[in-house]
Amino acid sequence: MGKPKRLSHPSHPRWGEFAIESTIRVLAFSSIGFVILIFFFLVREGFPIFWETSPENLFGTRWYPTFGLFGTLPLILGSFLVTVTAILIALPLGVATAVFVREVAPNWAREILKPMIEVLAGIPSVVLGFFGMTVVAPLVREVLGAPTGLTAFTGALILAYMALPTIISVAEDALDAVPKSYRDAGLAMGATQWQTIWRVVVPAARSGIVTAVMLGLGRAIGETMAVMMVTGNAARMPLTLDSLFRPVRTMTATIAAEMGEVAQGSVHYHALFGIGIILFVITFIINAMAAVTIFKKPRRGGLR
Repeated sequence: MGKPKRLSHPSHPRWGEFAIESTIRVLAFSSIGFVILIFFFLVREGFPIFWETSPENLFGTRWYPTFGLFGTLPLILGSFLVTVTAILIALPLGVATAVFVREVAPNWAREILKPMIEVLAGIPSVVLGFFGMTVVAPLVREVLGAPTGLTAFTGALILAYMALPTIISVAEDALDAVPKSYRDAGLAMGATQWQTIWRVVVPAARSGIVTAVMLGLGRAIGETMAVMMVTGNAARMPLTLDSLFRPVRTMTATIAAEMGEVAQGSVHYHALFGIGIILFVITFIINAMAAVTIFKKPRRGGLR
Protein backbone atom coordinates (compact mmCIF):
# COMPACT_ATOMS: atom_id res chain seq x y z
CA MET A 1 0.00 0.00 0.00
CA GLY A 2 1.25 3.45 -0.83
CA LYS A 3 1.64 6.27 1.56
CA PRO A 4 -1.59 8.04 2.38
CA LYS A 5 -2.00 11.34 0.65
CA ARG A 6 -1.93 14.43 2.82
CA LEU A 7 -4.88 16.74 2.70
CA SER A 8 -3.70 19.96 1.17
CA HIS A 9 -4.75 23.15 2.91
CA PRO A 10 -4.88 26.09 0.57
CA SER A 11 -2.37 28.68 1.62
CA HIS A 12 -3.82 31.42 -0.52
CA PRO A 13 -6.66 33.48 0.97
CA ARG A 14 -10.22 32.83 -0.05
CA TRP A 15 -10.71 35.88 -2.18
CA GLY A 16 -14.47 35.46 -2.42
CA GLU A 17 -15.03 35.45 1.33
CA PHE A 18 -12.52 38.25 1.77
CA ALA A 19 -14.34 40.41 -0.79
CA ILE A 20 -17.73 39.77 0.83
CA GLU A 21 -16.43 40.48 4.34
CA SER A 22 -14.72 43.66 3.15
CA THR A 23 -17.88 44.85 1.39
CA ILE A 24 -20.01 44.25 4.49
CA ARG A 25 -17.44 46.01 6.67
CA VAL A 26 -17.30 49.03 4.34
CA LEU A 27 -21.09 49.28 4.20
CA ALA A 28 -21.38 49.03 7.98
CA PHE A 29 -18.81 51.76 8.60
CA SER A 30 -20.37 53.87 5.83
CA SER A 31 -23.78 53.82 7.51
CA ILE A 32 -22.18 54.86 10.80
CA GLY A 33 -20.24 57.57 8.99
CA PHE A 34 -23.39 58.93 7.35
CA VAL A 35 -25.10 59.21 10.74
CA ILE A 36 -22.06 61.03 12.16
CA LEU A 37 -21.97 63.41 9.17
CA ILE A 38 -25.69 64.18 9.58
CA PHE A 39 -25.12 64.89 13.26
CA PHE A 40 -22.22 67.26 12.54
CA PHE A 41 -24.26 69.03 9.87
CA LEU A 42 -27.08 69.47 12.37
CA VAL A 43 -24.65 70.86 14.95
CA ARG A 44 -22.98 73.18 12.44
CA GLU A 45 -26.27 74.69 11.27
CA GLY A 46 -28.04 74.76 14.63
CA PHE A 47 -25.44 75.76 17.19
CA PRO A 48 -25.17 79.42 16.02
CA ILE A 49 -28.65 80.09 17.42
CA PHE A 50 -27.31 79.59 20.96
CA TRP A 51 -25.15 82.73 20.66
CA GLU A 52 -27.23 84.67 18.16
CA THR A 53 -30.03 85.04 20.69
CA SER A 54 -30.33 84.93 24.46
CA PRO A 55 -31.33 81.78 26.37
CA GLU A 56 -34.37 83.65 27.68
CA ASN A 57 -35.51 84.20 24.11
CA LEU A 58 -34.64 80.71 22.89
CA PHE A 59 -36.45 78.97 25.74
CA GLY A 60 -39.19 81.55 26.04
CA THR A 61 -42.93 81.12 25.69
CA ARG A 62 -43.52 82.92 22.38
CA TRP A 63 -42.61 81.66 18.90
CA TYR A 64 -42.90 84.58 16.47
CA PRO A 65 -39.81 84.46 14.18
CA THR A 66 -41.00 87.49 12.20
CA PHE A 67 -40.63 89.62 15.34
CA GLY A 68 -37.42 87.95 16.51
CA LEU A 69 -39.09 85.76 19.14
CA PHE A 70 -37.81 82.19 19.06
CA GLY A 71 -39.32 80.67 22.19
CA THR A 72 -39.19 76.89 21.79
CA LEU A 73 -40.98 76.04 25.03
CA PRO A 74 -44.49 75.90 23.44
CA LEU A 75 -43.15 73.56 20.76
CA ILE A 76 -41.43 71.28 23.28
CA LEU A 77 -44.51 71.11 25.52
CA GLY A 78 -46.78 70.58 22.51
CA SER A 79 -44.67 67.65 21.31
CA PHE A 80 -44.59 66.24 24.84
CA LEU A 81 -48.37 66.52 25.27
CA VAL A 82 -49.22 64.86 21.95
CA THR A 83 -46.60 62.11 22.24
CA VAL A 84 -47.33 61.13 25.85
CA THR A 85 -51.08 61.04 25.21
CA ALA A 86 -50.55 58.88 22.13
CA ILE A 87 -48.39 56.41 24.06
CA LEU A 88 -50.90 56.26 26.92
CA ILE A 89 -53.52 55.27 24.35
CA ALA A 90 -51.35 52.91 22.29
CA LEU A 91 -49.53 51.08 25.12
CA PRO A 92 -52.45 49.17 26.69
CA LEU A 93 -54.07 48.53 23.31
CA GLY A 94 -50.81 47.34 21.76
CA VAL A 95 -49.75 45.03 24.59
CA ALA A 96 -53.26 43.59 24.96
CA THR A 97 -53.46 42.95 21.21
CA ALA A 98 -50.03 41.30 21.20
CA VAL A 99 -51.08 39.04 24.10
CA PHE A 100 -54.28 38.12 22.29
CA VAL A 101 -52.51 37.35 19.01
CA ARG A 102 -49.78 35.25 20.63
CA GLU A 103 -51.47 33.61 23.62
CA VAL A 104 -55.21 33.50 23.02
CA ALA A 105 -56.03 33.52 19.31
CA PRO A 106 -56.09 30.18 17.48
CA ASN A 107 -53.41 29.43 14.92
CA TRP A 108 -55.58 30.21 11.90
CA ALA A 109 -56.52 33.62 13.33
CA ARG A 110 -52.87 34.37 14.19
CA GLU A 111 -51.82 33.65 10.62
CA ILE A 112 -54.33 36.25 9.41
CA LEU A 113 -53.98 38.92 12.11
CA LYS A 114 -50.19 39.23 12.21
CA PRO A 115 -49.71 40.04 8.47
CA MET A 116 -52.65 42.45 8.59
CA ILE A 117 -51.14 44.31 11.54
CA GLU A 118 -47.76 44.56 9.80
CA VAL A 119 -49.42 45.88 6.63
CA LEU A 120 -51.01 48.71 8.65
CA ALA A 121 -47.51 50.05 9.40
CA GLY A 122 -47.02 50.79 5.70
CA ILE A 123 -49.88 53.29 5.37
CA PRO A 124 -48.38 56.70 4.44
CA SER A 125 -48.60 59.30 7.18
CA VAL A 126 -50.11 61.90 4.83
CA VAL A 127 -53.02 59.52 4.18
CA LEU A 128 -53.59 59.15 7.92
CA GLY A 129 -53.33 62.92 8.30
CA PHE A 130 -56.00 63.42 5.63
CA PHE A 131 -58.16 60.81 7.37
CA GLY A 132 -57.70 62.69 10.63
CA MET A 133 -58.71 66.01 9.07
CA THR A 134 -61.82 64.71 7.34
CA VAL A 135 -63.10 62.06 9.78
CA VAL A 136 -61.49 62.24 13.24
CA ALA A 137 -61.41 66.04 13.61
CA PRO A 138 -65.16 66.52 12.96
CA LEU A 139 -65.94 63.72 15.44
CA VAL A 140 -63.76 65.33 18.10
CA ARG A 141 -65.47 68.68 17.54
CA GLU A 142 -69.01 67.29 17.64
CA VAL A 143 -68.70 64.59 20.30
CA LEU A 144 -66.38 66.38 22.75
CA GLY A 145 -67.68 69.88 22.08
CA ALA A 146 -64.22 71.28 21.29
CA PRO A 147 -64.03 74.69 19.58
CA THR A 148 -62.16 73.05 16.71
CA GLY A 149 -61.43 69.46 15.78
CA LEU A 150 -57.76 70.17 15.06
CA THR A 151 -56.47 69.62 18.58
CA ALA A 152 -53.71 67.85 20.47
CA PHE A 153 -56.13 65.01 21.23
CA THR A 154 -56.80 64.48 17.52
CA GLY A 155 -53.08 64.32 16.86
CA ALA A 156 -52.64 61.87 19.74
CA LEU A 157 -55.32 59.57 18.32
CA ILE A 158 -53.64 59.51 14.90
CA LEU A 159 -50.18 58.98 16.43
CA ALA A 160 -51.50 56.18 18.63
CA TYR A 161 -52.87 54.45 15.55
CA MET A 162 -49.53 54.90 13.78
CA ALA A 163 -47.57 53.50 16.73
CA LEU A 164 -49.85 50.50 17.28
CA PRO A 165 -48.49 48.25 14.46
CA THR A 166 -44.92 48.70 15.69
CA ILE A 167 -45.80 48.05 19.33
CA ILE A 168 -47.94 45.01 18.50
CA SER A 169 -45.41 43.39 16.15
CA VAL A 170 -42.37 43.82 18.41
CA ALA A 171 -44.27 42.89 21.59
CA GLU A 172 -45.71 39.80 19.90
CA ASP A 173 -42.22 38.70 18.85
CA ALA A 174 -41.02 39.22 22.43
CA LEU A 175 -43.86 37.08 23.79
CA ASP A 176 -43.15 34.42 21.19
CA ALA A 177 -39.51 34.27 22.36
CA VAL A 178 -40.54 33.28 25.91
CA PRO A 179 -39.78 29.54 26.31
CA LYS A 180 -42.73 27.18 26.41
CA SER A 181 -41.37 25.73 29.65
CA TYR A 182 -42.31 28.98 31.44
CA ARG A 183 -45.94 28.50 30.46
CA ASP A 184 -45.90 24.82 31.37
CA ALA A 185 -44.36 25.60 34.76
CA GLY A 186 -46.99 28.22 35.52
CA LEU A 187 -49.84 25.89 34.59
CA ALA A 188 -48.24 23.05 36.57
CA MET A 189 -48.21 25.26 39.67
CA GLY A 190 -51.98 25.55 39.44
CA ALA A 191 -52.19 28.98 37.80
CA THR A 192 -54.93 29.67 35.28
CA GLN A 193 -54.11 30.63 31.71
CA TRP A 194 -54.59 34.35 32.39
CA GLN A 195 -52.51 34.22 35.56
CA THR A 196 -49.74 32.50 33.62
CA ILE A 197 -49.90 35.14 30.88
CA TRP A 198 -49.88 38.23 33.11
CA ARG A 199 -47.62 36.99 35.89
CA VAL A 200 -45.18 34.75 34.00
CA VAL A 201 -45.11 35.35 30.24
CA VAL A 202 -45.50 39.13 30.15
CA PRO A 203 -42.85 39.79 32.87
CA ALA A 204 -40.47 37.40 31.08
CA ALA A 205 -40.91 39.43 27.87
CA ARG A 206 -40.51 42.77 29.66
CA SER A 207 -37.39 43.88 27.80
CA GLY A 208 -38.98 43.20 24.43
CA ILE A 209 -42.16 45.02 25.42
CA VAL A 210 -40.12 48.03 26.59
CA THR A 211 -38.33 47.97 23.24
CA ALA A 212 -41.70 47.92 21.48
CA VAL A 213 -42.89 50.93 23.48
CA MET A 214 -39.68 52.83 22.77
CA LEU A 215 -39.97 52.15 19.05
CA GLY A 216 -43.57 53.31 19.14
CA LEU A 217 -42.52 56.40 21.07
CA GLY A 218 -39.84 57.10 18.47
CA ARG A 219 -42.43 56.79 15.71
CA ALA A 220 -44.74 59.17 17.53
CA ILE A 221 -42.22 61.85 18.50
CA GLY A 222 -40.64 61.90 15.05
CA GLU A 223 -43.85 62.05 13.04
CA THR A 224 -44.29 65.20 10.97
CA MET A 225 -46.96 65.27 8.26
CA ALA A 226 -49.88 63.73 10.13
CA VAL A 227 -49.25 65.89 13.21
CA MET A 228 -48.91 69.04 11.12
CA MET A 229 -52.28 68.32 9.46
CA VAL A 230 -54.41 67.56 12.53
CA THR A 231 -53.08 69.50 15.55
CA GLY A 232 -53.97 73.03 14.43
CA ASN A 233 -50.37 74.38 14.45
CA ALA A 234 -50.92 77.02 17.13
CA ALA A 235 -47.71 77.80 19.01
CA ARG A 236 -49.36 78.27 22.39
CA MET A 237 -48.41 77.10 25.87
CA PRO A 238 -50.47 73.97 26.66
CA LEU A 239 -50.73 74.62 30.39
CA THR A 240 -54.49 74.89 30.92
CA LEU A 241 -56.73 71.98 31.87
CA ASP A 242 -58.34 71.93 28.42
CA SER A 243 -55.04 72.07 26.52
CA LEU A 244 -55.54 68.53 25.25
CA PHE A 245 -58.62 69.72 23.34
CA ARG A 246 -57.04 72.85 21.90
CA PRO A 247 -54.60 73.38 19.00
CA VAL A 248 -50.89 72.91 19.64
CA ARG A 249 -47.73 72.91 17.54
CA THR A 250 -44.97 70.32 17.69
CA MET A 251 -41.26 70.67 16.95
CA THR A 252 -41.34 68.48 13.86
CA ALA A 253 -44.34 70.32 12.41
CA THR A 254 -42.59 73.65 12.94
CA ILE A 255 -39.50 72.51 11.05
CA ALA A 256 -41.56 71.08 8.19
CA ALA A 257 -43.83 74.11 7.90
CA GLU A 258 -41.16 76.84 7.99
CA MET A 259 -37.95 75.36 6.59
CA GLY A 260 -39.08 75.66 2.96
CA GLU A 261 -39.47 79.46 3.09
CA VAL A 262 -36.75 80.54 5.52
CA ALA A 263 -33.68 82.41 4.29
CA GLN A 264 -30.58 80.26 4.49
CA GLY A 265 -28.11 81.48 7.11
CA SER A 266 -30.64 83.68 8.90
CA VAL A 267 -31.36 83.56 12.61
CA HIS A 268 -34.68 81.89 11.85
CA TYR A 269 -32.82 79.24 9.81
CA HIS A 270 -30.46 78.50 12.68
CA ALA A 271 -33.40 78.43 15.11
CA LEU A 272 -35.09 75.66 13.14
CA PHE A 273 -31.91 73.60 13.23
CA GLY A 274 -31.67 74.39 16.93
CA ILE A 275 -35.10 72.79 17.33
CA GLY A 276 -33.66 69.77 15.55
CA ILE A 277 -30.82 69.61 18.07
CA ILE A 278 -33.29 69.80 20.97
CA LEU A 279 -35.34 67.01 19.37
CA PHE A 280 -32.17 64.95 18.93
CA VAL A 281 -31.26 65.38 22.60
CA ILE A 282 -34.75 64.38 23.75
CA THR A 283 -34.71 61.29 21.52
CA PHE A 284 -31.24 60.36 22.76
CA ILE A 285 -32.38 60.58 26.39
CA ILE A 286 -35.40 58.37 25.66
CA ASN A 287 -33.24 55.75 23.93
CA ALA A 288 -30.69 55.86 26.77
CA MET A 289 -33.43 55.26 29.32
CA ALA A 290 -34.73 52.37 27.24
CA ALA A 291 -31.25 50.87 26.99
CA VAL A 292 -30.82 51.06 30.77
CA THR A 293 -34.15 49.30 31.26
CA ILE A 294 -33.47 46.61 28.67
CA PHE A 295 -29.92 45.74 29.69
CA LYS A 296 -30.39 46.10 33.43
CA LYS A 297 -29.24 42.98 35.27
CA PRO A 298 -32.04 40.91 36.79
CA ARG A 299 -32.24 40.96 40.55
CA ARG A 300 -32.52 37.21 40.78
CA GLY A 301 -30.42 34.54 39.14
CA GLY A 302 -31.19 33.44 35.65
CA LEU A 303 -30.56 34.26 32.06
CA ARG A 304 -31.20 37.70 30.70
